[in-house]
Amino acid sequence: MQNKLIVILGPTASGKTGLSIKLAKKFNGEIVSADSRQIYKGMDIGSGKVNKKEMTGIPHYLLDVANPKKRFSVAQYQKLAIKAVKDIQKRNKIPFLVGGTGFYIQSIVDGIVIPEVKPDWKLRKKLEKLTTEQLFEKLKKLDPKRADSIDKYNPRRLVRALEIVLKTKKPIPAIKNGERFNVLQIGILKSRDELKKLINKRLLKRLERDAMINEVKKLKKVLSWKRLEEFGLEYRFVAQYLQTKITRDEMINNIQIESEHYVKRQITWFKKDRRIRWIKNYKEAEMLINKSL
Repeated sequence: MQNKLIVILGPTASGKTGLSIKLAKKFNGEIVSADSRQIYKGMDIGSGKVNKKEMTGIPHYLLDVANPKKRFSVAQYQKLAIKAVKDIQKRNKIPFLVGGTGFYIQSIVDGIVIPEVKPDWKLRKKLEKLTTEQLFEKLKKLDPKRADSIDKYNPRRLVRALEIVLKTKKPIPAIKNGERFNVLQIGILKSRDELKKLINKRLLKRLERDAMINEVKKLKKVLSWKRLEEFGLEYRFVAQYLQTKITRDEMINNIQIESEHYVKRQITWFKKDRRIRWIKNYKEAEMLINKSL
């Protein structure tokens, strides 16, 4: 059990939160989030952040740790996540790393050493003049491995990835010799049709009483439209709707379609890792953990 880390991963809307809480209760565990938007304060509804009531007493880490005004890197995430995992292990509890951000998970599972590169504002300004497609093509040439795992529709991440490659003169991640844990990776398996329905159900719930729209309005008091759109998915299209660039129906439709595309990219990324054990329900996950412990 020493040095044990259990990863619960899967595409968006697959039910990671509910499953991980149930498993953490059963196996004396605590949860470390691996979600690139849930780390930000004030981004709750659009990111699907678990609330206090849903946690049912299970401690959660790496939620609300960053200011959305500032960029938060994978290197920063890795540092905080490793600290949280070790702290949980020290108390003889089992850490559950839970989320759908592939590169966050890989940075912990494989102990990737990610170079700490300070922002180069001059270079960023230059890169920001390029279209998202041009940024992705450039990254594909310089670092095909990172291009393979990145959200190619997210200009903020593309600029950061290019900044690291151009400043260090080598692809990222550079080497794999960081912190290593005794890892069991469990992936939630659901059909595309099932996920499509779950995304829609979740989206309609988030739009009840304009909850998600009000969240974006609140964030707009401290963030620019450009910054809001950089967060992708719900935040991008709600921001466009509030700027009257698109209608409400177009906003709903765009979030649904873009979420389905995102799911496709997540599945492609996860399927490359042969170590992931895919499960269909709680019972199967429970059996795997029992065996592993």
